[in-house]
This record gives sequence, C-alpha cells and structure tokens, in this order.
Amino acid sequence: MTKGGAYSNLLLRELMNQGRLNEKDGRLLTELVYGTIARQLLLDYYLMPFTKQAKKVDGWVQNLLRLSLYQLLYLDKVPSHAILNEAVEIAKTRGNIGISKFVNGVLRNVQRQGVPALSQIENPIERLSIEISMPQWLVEKFVHQIGFEQTRAFGLSLFEASHLSGRVNTNLLSREAAIETLTLEGFEVEESQISPYGIVGKKGFLAGSRLFAEGQLTIQDESSMLVAPTLQIEAHHQVLDACAAPGGKTTHMATFLKAEQGGKVTALDIHAHKVRLVEENAQRLHVADVVETKVLDARLVNQTFAPETFDRILVDAPCSGLGLMRRKPDIKYSKKPSDFTQLPLIQMAILESVAPTLKAGGLLVYSTCTIIPEENQMVVSQFLSHHPEFELVPLAVSPVLANSLTDEMLTLYPQTFLTDGFFISCLRKK
Repeated sequence: MTKGGAYSNLLLRELMNQGRLNEKDGRLLTELVYGTIARQLLLDYYLMPFTKQAKKVDGWVQNLLRLSLYQLLYLDKVPSHAILNEAVEIAKTRGNIGISKFVNGVLRNVQRQGVPALSQIENPIERLSIEISMPQWLVEKFVHQIGFEQTRAFGLSLFEASHLSGRVNTNLLSREAAIETLTLEGFEVEESQISPYGIVGKKGFLAGSRLFAEGQLTIQDESSMLVAPTLQIEAHHQVLDACAAPGGKTTHMATFLKAEQGGKVTALDIHAHKVRLVEENAQRLHVADVVETKVLDARLVNQTFAPETFDRILVDAPCSGLGLMRRKPDIKYSKKPSDFTQLPLIQMAILESVAPTLKAGGLLVYSTCTIIPEENQMVVSQFLSHHPEFELVPLAVSPVLANSLTDEMLTLYPQTFLTDGFFISCLRKK
C-alpha cells in the first residue's frame, strides 16, 4: 500500500482477478483498500499515541493497524472482535507472537481510550491536512487557490464513494431506453445531471450489463463525457485526438462522425499497448469505421501531419491527475511541487505541435483531469500569448455547470457533483 510505485486501483484489480472474489467480497476489499489509503494520514494520527513507545514499527505492521482501525471506525460490516482476532492472527502468521501481542495491545487500547481529538492540533492548516488526509504543502496550495472551507469540502468529499457512471451510445439507443432496459435488468440508475449522454449507477455492476456487452454503454466518468460535445463535431470532420488512450473520449467523438461523409478521428498514443486499448474500445462500441489509430508522441504531430489537416483537435493532456484522487487516493501522497513545473512544459509542447495542423476556423479543446492552475489556465494563457491566431471561445455546456465556469473555462471540482475533477477550455483558430 505504501511501496512499489503501482497505483492501488491496478494492484487491486490484479489481486481480485487472482483471488477470484465474488462481487460482494470484491466490494468489501475495494472499500477497505481505498478507504484506508484515502485516510492514511488521519489513521496515522489516531494511532500515534498508541505506537509511539515502540522502537520500530515495520511498514506491513503499520498497514495492518491502519486497515484494522479503518474497519473499527468506519465499517459496521464486521464485528469488532472479529477485526481484532483477524489482525492478531495475521500478525502472528506473518510476524511472530511478539508482534501479535503488540497489534492486539494497540487495537484494544484504541477501543478503550478512543482516538485523539483533532482539536489538539493548533495550526489550522496542519489540522486540516490531517482531517482530510492530504499532504500539508498540497493543502496550503488548495487553500490559496479556493479558500479554507472549499478545500475542506473538497478533501472530505474524496472520502465519499465514487459515482459509477456510464455513457450511452445514443447512435444505438436513447438514454431513456437505456435506463428502462437497465431497470428491467435489475439495475438502479438515473440520468446524469451534467451530461445528456450519461447515466449514474446507484445499484449494480454496470460493466456486467447486457448494454455494456453489446457496446451500447461504456463506463466513463461524467466529467469526461463533457469533452466531446464542446468540440461541436460535424459528421464530415477530420478530428485529431492527440492523447487518446484508453479511448473514452475518442469513441465519444466518433459517435458524431459518419464514415460515408468522410468523417474520421485519428487517435494517437505514445505507447503501442495503449493504442490497442483504443482499437478494442472502438470495436466494442461500433465506431471502428471512423477511428484510425497511430503510435505517435503528440509532441511530433506537426512533423507527421500536414498544416491545416484537422477540423477539430482534442488535447486531453498528460497531467498530475489530481482530479482523480477519489478513484486513485494514493495520487495525493506521490505528487511533489516540481510536478507543476515539469508537466506544463510537456503540455505546452503538445499544444505547440498540434496548432499548425488545425484548419482556420477550427476548434482546439485543451482538457486535463487535474485542478491545478499551473496545468490549466496558465498553460492556456501562455499558449494564447504565443499564438494570436487563436482565441478563447465559450464552452457549450449544460446550464447546471454555469457556476463552474470562469473566464470561459470550466473547472469542475470533485465536491460539486461527486465526479472526477476536470478542466476544459476551447480555442478557435481565427
């Protein structure tokens, strides 16, 4: 949980596949892992008075204590005595009798004495950092950006379960028909507030539905569904998706194109195995006839395609991913301030490369799954200062998103609609 460099969601998927867990056990394991990682700093603060006398606590023992404490404090699915017994047995099996006694003593003392109050922390930023379990430097950054109370609301919202959302392939059926079909199949779903193509799953595993199997539905976050419509794609357009994998936005853009009218989306990624993911998604969602893939670094677009090749270009840029902290809680612990210096250089290089290949009058959408101005507004501003032939244009979004628009750019924070955090801007080549 703390070493190895792999994201928790990927490791978790691998473990669940290896263990062949049923859906119920899989949900519990997911909740345990995500919940514990999401609250890691808070759990460590709660444990500190009970472990500080120990000469050394190995990483795996600390993780065992975190997992056990998370269950004791936040889950009511397992009785307390069972949590303690399981923790002691794991400590004995993996370690020795001494470690099992230590684990037992810590957890029983927590039960008897309760956890320390956050009010004991005098510094408000440090206190907020522990409460929302986010590194202090990052809390300071968000407080400066959106204020103390909004940062707190943002951080606490990351403890809530992610919405499971899907995008309906409206070329094949309407959203209303999709909801009716899923309801008959036993799913509990409702319309997305923010995307006319989206549904939100309240109950049931959408990827196990018949609509998913038949390519009439794909799993996609609601925030991500906002991107393709902002490009105002017409059936005959030549579209470039410069950073396409795994293909959610590629396949959404493809639904607006018609092969018989010459419409096509050219989807790029730097990695061949990720390009294959785009191709598989295009096949499954019945849009392969208008999707062409290519293994290419997006910073080399202007060396590969002729000037004014494309009517529309999407740069969904590589970024820090801080908008994904609810789904990937370990992101917040792995980032460092230097990321916000290095990533904008890559983002600018991609924009500089694709700009000459856009036709006059064409639209370029720049989006990220982060909420940091250095990667968003500041990149757009810098690009516009170098390219007077481009202008910022209003985004075509639902009125419900009006409060998330500033200077004609959209920043969607995770607490607003319980979506991923996301940024979208739209530029026109004059």
